[in-house]
Amino acid sequence: MELSEAMRSTGTCRYYTDEQVPDEVLYRAFDDARFGPQGGNRQPVRWIVVQDPAKKQALADLYLPYWEGYYAAIVEGTKAVGAVPKTVESANHFAHHLAEVPTLVVVCAELEGLHPTDHELGRLSVVGGASIYPTVQNLTLALRQEGVASALTTLLCAEEPKVKELLGIPDEFLTAALLGVGYPAKGFPKKLTRTPVEEIAFRDHFSTPMYA
Repeated sequence: MELSEAMRSTGTCRYYTDEQVPDEVLYRAFDDARFGPQGGNRQPVRWIVVQDPAKKQALADLYLPYWEGYYAAIVEGTKAVGAVPKTVESANHFAHHLAEVPTLVVVCAELEGLHPTDHELGRLSVVGGASIYPTVQNLTLALRQEGVASALTTLLCAEEPKVKELLGIPDEFLTAALLGVGYPAKGFPKKLTRTPVEEIAFRDHFSTPMYA
């Protein structure tokens, strides 16, 4: 698969078949993902593959209240997400059927391998994720190459202490995301809608479009 095709068709999948992803397929995806760019080659990312039904249900039970609060705010109009109703409803389906997703992957990162340089700016700190999420994106692309779909969510991070206890995650690691992984029940997207380059790329100054 061409890289461009993979990037343009790796959408968030919220409907899966019951077929389990073979271990060898996951291995190949993890093997490719580990080459994601990261600070100092510290390689802080670890993956916990959760396939045990009871543990998947436990994670789903922790996840659902956060989604329902978020969903209620969207319905009430107090939370603007910029998503079409169909997308919101598919996310609602995903949340209520999370335990049925064949594989859940909890993304962990070693704290000592992160170096946030923006934590004193008086706004949300995001720089630490630069050594985590490129590797996660590599995983989603590697899975796509294998014909496997995924969905990335971070809502479960709010319950990090309970997730760490459930999965035996050491104190020196944090949780960074949850990935639903499986074969897509509705195929891969034919066309993803994204903001055009003309509106997101600038030259030398934020007010000067690079492409008019």
